[in-house]
Amino acid sequence: MSADVLTFGCRLNAAESEVIRRHAAQISDVAVVNTCAVTAEAVKQARQAIRRLRRERPDSEIVVTGCAAQADPQSFAAMPEVDRVIGNEEKLAAASWTGPPAARVGVGDIMTARHVAAHGIDAIEGHTRAFLQVQNGCDHRCTFCIIPFGRGNSRSVAPDDAIAQARRLVEHGVREIVLTGVDITSYAHGLGALVRRMLRELPDLPRLRLSSIDSVEADADLLDALAEEPRLMPHLHLSLQSGDDLILKRMKRRHSRADAIAFCTQVRRLRPDIAFGGDIIAGFPTETEEMFTRSLDLVDECGLTQLHVFPFSPRPGTPAARMPQVDPAVVRDRARRLRERGAAVLRRHLDGEIGTQRRVLTERGGIARTAQFTPVRMIGEPAPGQFTDVRIAGHDGRQLIAA
Repeated sequence: MSADVLTFGCRLNAAESEVIRRHAAQISDVAVVNTCAVTAEAVKQARQAIRRLRRERPDSEIVVTGCAAQADPQSFAAMPEVDRVIGNEEKLAAASWTGPPAARVGVGDIMTARHVAAHGIDAIEGHTRAFLQVQNGCDHRCTFCIIPFGRGNSRSVAPDDAIAQARRLVEHGVREIVLTGVDITSYAHGLGALVRRMLRELPDLPRLRLSSIDSVEADADLLDALAEEPRLMPHLHLSLQSGDDLILKRMKRRHSRADAIAFCTQVRRLRPDIAFGGDIIAGFPTETEEMFTRSLDLVDECGLTQLHVFPFSPRPGTPAARMPQVDPAVVRDRARRLRERGAAVLRRHLDGEIGTQRRVLTERGGIARTAQFTPVRMIGEPAPGQFTDVRIAGHDGRQLIAA
């Protein structure tokens, strides 16, 4: 048996959903909603999914967990469709799922230790790559972010445990590992050192990839690894958030516009084939049109090829929710313009790939990924988890097309 787990949000949630699925496998007729709290829209979508699940599965046990449930458990517990709410730390404990119902835990205190256990999984169901959690929580308090309420302070998996878990994944045939966490560049033992050790001790791991990073925390070892380790994939997704220095200050970010541009320039010099993605918030409180234009310009100045655009969403309890808000219609319009810029830079990246030869890793459904994480539509549906060399014949504006 396996539990049905509906996942919202980040790659860390995806990795944790696999742990939940394994723990809850022996529970009959259970559906788990692993929520995200990063935006009000994400919470809204989770609530809609819970109501839909109850309509479709009137007799199932519905369990709600994740960041939204941790930050506001009472509101989910009050939903008539929900049988149980459990916290972010509790969801990873086997006792939350395998004990008798009376002994199963609910929402408790967020873990405050400096270390977090590695949760043993062999792969992520439905994926050709595996997400390996090496860090959780965040010590920073960006004024717009509710995630520390759901994840607690930063804590890290011990290097030996992370290596051991990665070794198990490789032994089970995983071809690509993605190191993930809430703020992985705050990894207590040095993210660059972990990357270099993992590649050194696991020569049979073909690809290692990083999830979203905070460039201001990138250490010298990580930069050296990008320059010298071909198995560390040339793709970084950056937590940028804005291109205006005053807005960055009001967000309580720790980098400036110049810092972001300098980082991309430096890494591109070290690794010319690097591709950058980035998160940008549209319509942060007090943002003027001139400030927003600096975010638009940052896309080209950093050489981004892909954007995650977030219309600002005030989260109750955060400082940004108390700041003067931008008109919602203006926020929506700025988000639209950012997405259009994102589509344009993606198309430019895809145009530049036409006629090239690329080594790709195949996934399910006839899709493969280049080293830069660009999707490629393959001819037919080759078996997932295979490396193959292809010539890029064209694209459809979203993905490359193999000849």
